[in-house]
Amino acid sequence: MSTSTATSADPWATPAPVLSFSPVVLSVPTRPVDLQVRVSAPATGTSLPVILLSHGHGPSNHLSSLNGYAPLANFWAAHGFVVVQPTHLTSRTLSHLVADAPGAPDFWRSRAEDMTHVLDRLDVIESTVPQLAGRIDHTKVALVGHSLGGFTAALLLGAGLTDPDTGKVVHLAEPRIKAGVLLAAPGRGGDALNGPMAGQWPIIGAVDFSTMTTPALVVAGDKDDSRHFTDMGPGWHADPYTLAPGPKTLLTLFDAEHGLGGIAGYDAAETTDENPGRVTALARLAAAYLRTRLHPGATTWQAACEALTTGPDPVGRVESK
Repeated sequence: MSTSTATSADPWATPAPVLSFSPVVLSVPTRPVDLQVRVSAPATGTSLPVILLSHGHGPSNHLSSLNGYAPLANFWAAHGFVVVQPTHLTSRTLSHLVADAPGAPDFWRSRAEDMTHVLDRLDVIESTVPQLAGRIDHTKVALVGHSLGGFTAALLLGAGLTDPDTGKVVHLAEPRIKAGVLLAAPGRGGDALNGPMAGQWPIIGAVDFSTMTTPALVVAGDKDDSRHFTDMGPGWHADPYTLAPGPKTLLTLFDAEHGLGGIAGYDAAETTDENPGRVTALARLAAAYLRTRLHPGATTWQAACEALTTGPDPVGRVESK
């Protein structure tokens, strides 16, 4: 097998065929149902870094599960990452099984703990998936989350949370995760959380980004106006960048709404801003950011920004701190 192309000059030139295997079933005694994950990986390559992908909530029955986010998972796997997608307890595929389970309906702690369980048993996953044994670099782990998954990612990257049941601040940071990407993640609480959904999901406003110290790329659509949570407008989704300490990078995608062009699934009717070109650009930028973070000295992020966020038709703008 060839070695990983993670630091090659042009990692986008030749996508690899992708192997996808699901479900890998992990028994977790404290969970009301087993943890099921999908694993997608390039057919060739070794020393492969890992992306943990946390799904959002959303109206579809199956996109919020291990069966969603194929436009991202397939791209990243084709370009040298092993992508692991758990089905969190918030998934509509499990609602009939876990509706009365402790932590319902937001399962905020369980969602974060799912990723810790995956990392604790990454060797089991690696040996279970055909043709994957011995090909993962366990020291290079990144995390991506969309929407509610971005909320989960913030916790794992170091954000604090005031437990609504106890009033105590909880920290669930996972030190094995070296970098993250927050896609259309929720922003601040307090007076900003004043939409009709705020009362149903108070946990959204309980996050403190000031301790989110792990390097992260925050992605926000400049048309993502989440009035059901806030009247702050699209800028609310930039809060994880604005309110967290560096190193952080903000990618604002032009004309993008909450689906960011359709990342949750191919041809999903619920996508209000379907744009396959935007999805591909986002997938490339996120991969480039993580590759550079996981492989210090790599220039893939700089090159991707020059190709996609400058010139006559940029997909968005980038700022860093």
